[in-house]
Amino acid sequence: MIDVHSHIVYGVDDGSKTIEDTMHMLKEAKKVGFTDIICTPHYMEGYYEVPCKEISSKISQIRDLAEGINIKIHQGNEIYANENIMEYIKSGQATSLNGSRYVLIEFPMQTKPINMDQVIYLLLQAGKVPIVAHPERYSYVRENPNMLLEYIEQGVLFQTNYGSIIGMYGNEIKETAKKLLTHNMIHFLGSDNHRVNTVYKNIPEALKTLEKLVGENKVQELTTDNPECILNNEEIEIDEPIELKKSIFGSWK
Repeated sequence: MIDVHSHIVYGVDDGSKTIEDTMHMLKEAKKVGFTDIICTPHYMEGYYEVPCKEISSKISQIRDLAEGINIKIHQGNEIYANENIMEYIKSGQATSLNGSRYVLIEFPMQTKPINMDQVIYLLLQAGKVPIVAHPERYSYVRENPNMLLEYIEQGVLFQTNYGSIIGMYGNEIKETAKKLLTHNMIHFLGSDNHRVNTVYKNIPEALKTLEKLVGENKVQELTTDNPECILNNEEIEIDEPIELKKSIFGSWK
């Protein structure tokens, strides 16, 4: 398995605080079956602005210390989206996932940003493939999951958190994640791990739930095959998304 979303680089965002915590998380990840981790520290203008060179230096140190753990570590960012996103990438302030065409982006949790379409347009025009992190956690996606359909049609991909599947962010987010997964609107899973002894220890439970939801082949696709395409900068073939319907009680199904 390949983790496409993690905050294990110490001292650069709200994730790992120390090198010891980072090593602990790597051991946890290896134990539950990860072979590769893409490090995606936040890049958020005015809050988290550690340049790629500094993160790269820390990743080199982590690789040296983690030699005996036998897990591969790759560089990326989770970029808080705004109209300057391509400038961040071009200048080396932030980076795509493993230097590929794939860019992990995050939007506000509570209110759909008015510049959402513009940010996606800028990335697509530059030949990038936007991967939107954890859409199930956005209130406006929970209100209308079908909003993802138009973006998928444009070439946008979506990543769900393992923790969402087992209710780590609450029941409403869990139910939305399940609906998105069963309607082919999710293309990757990621841990979004920030702390020791949290997400990674719950991966086996999440995988069991996921297999019941979508089957073994789809689990392989979401956890390994599609993430491997990111690492190799290869095109990803996706299943046709399925529109959700509303029940007579107003809930999505």
